[in-house]
Amino acid sequence: MSNWEHYINDFISYLKIEKGLADNSIEAYSRDVNKLKDFAEAIKKDAISLKHEDLIAFVTELYDLGLSARTQARIISGIKQFYAYLFLEEEIRDNPSELLEQPNIGRKLPEVLSIEEIDRMIAAVDMTKQEGERNRAIIETLYSCGIRVSELVNLRFEDLHFDKGFIRVIGKGNKERLVPVSESVEEEITHYRSNTRAQLNILKKDEKIVFLNRRGAQLTRVMIFTMIKQTALAAGITKPVSPHTFRHSFATHLLEGGANLRAIQDMLGHESITTTEIYTHLDERYLRDAIISYHPRNTK
Repeated sequence: MSNWEHYINDFISYLKIEKGLADNSIEAYSRDVNKLKDFAEAIKKDAISLKHEDLIAFVTELYDLGLSARTQARIISGIKQFYAYLFLEEEIRDNPSELLEQPNIGRKLPEVLSIEEIDRMIAAVDMTKQEGERNRAIIETLYSCGIRVSELVNLRFEDLHFDKGFIRVIGKGNKERLVPVSESVEEEITHYRSNTRAQLNILKKDEKIVFLNRRGAQLTRVMIFTMIKQTALAAGITKPVSPHTFRHSFATHLLEGGANLRAIQDMLGHESITTTEIYTHLDERYLRDAIISYHPRNTK
């Protein structure tokens, strides 16, 4: 086993056991660090002998390959995490990635659906198909609860607390949060569970999973993406729509309705308020009305 493989394996174990990251995140970090490994081996350097100028050369190569600024930023973030781990474990005395700068990627505003567009998508679900009830329940849950697609596919019946008006969501890093649930979500899930789902030949290992495919197995994220795109097309919506679009719409509509940004942060499961602040991209008219309505110089 090479020097690189030893440190990468230890780093992955650290991310999995101590940081509690999801498999998708761990795979992304592994890919990013392995890109640096390939670069370093070409210049015959091991993991702990790379200097800051070597990392600058690596980042320059990423740019020369034509990778987008967002992709470069993600890779650099992975490299920083890797060297932060090595420094923490005292494998290195100085962190060569500490002053490594991220490319300026700007802040891309998320695509948002209007309430009318969401209603059109729900109405566009083909209820003559076996999965119709399930798909309506999925869309309603994504929008009404603002959960991630990975959280939706892992939702279990033990997480549903309709009698108390919330669902329990296990988010990134296995962090638990409670999200208020609407009556419409309760109705759609209950209807789906009593009808379509009850007729499935459910796999033993997936008996507690809420949303299943035709074979009685847990849905994948790709299946949800495909269903959302097909439903958007059927509804005549031409803008890009993904499961995450409903999460963006959930947050934006809450903010427009006057919800507190901190409350939205808690419901979305964001660690930092700065992540949630992207949803403050409200139109000028709304901001103007808010100032006129609530600023002490304008109220009587």
